[in-house]
Amino acid sequence: MHLHRTSQSRATPSVLRALAALPFVLAASFATAQQDPSGFPLDSVGYLNEELPRMEAAIAAKDRSFFHGAMVRTVQFSERWGFKSKANPELAAYPMCTAAVMDYAVVGMCRLAPSDECEPGLASRFDANVQRCRELAARK
Repeated sequence: MHLHRTSQSRATPSVLRALAALPFVLAASFATAQQDPSGFPLDSVGYLNEELPRMEAAIAAKDRSFFHGAMVRTVQFSERWGFKSKANPELAAYPMCTAAVMDYAVVGMCRLAPSDECEPGLASRFDANVQRCRELAARK
């Protein structure tokens, strides 16, 4: 049986559009119970330390399906924290951590399947935000 497969070049823009919508999904997320905001950098680093090796493995294996689960896990993480400043304004003090968590799936997808829709400079900003978030978490 021959299954029709969507070409990677045609599928990439739709996946990137879905990933681009992630910040809006996160903005609509509200935490049921607010956590102590000072723990956010450490929790963000823990989340990224768990996710980034999995992302690297998915990129190496050319596993596009990983990124759907990554988006789901990111939304779950954001819901625990009332992620966006509208839900938990005290997290606004940690923009490097919120940006790193929000951008990691997009950066990974762009590394897996580069396209014109991938924002130039996103990967380097992501790396800088991850590093700054780690430095902040180490001080907590």
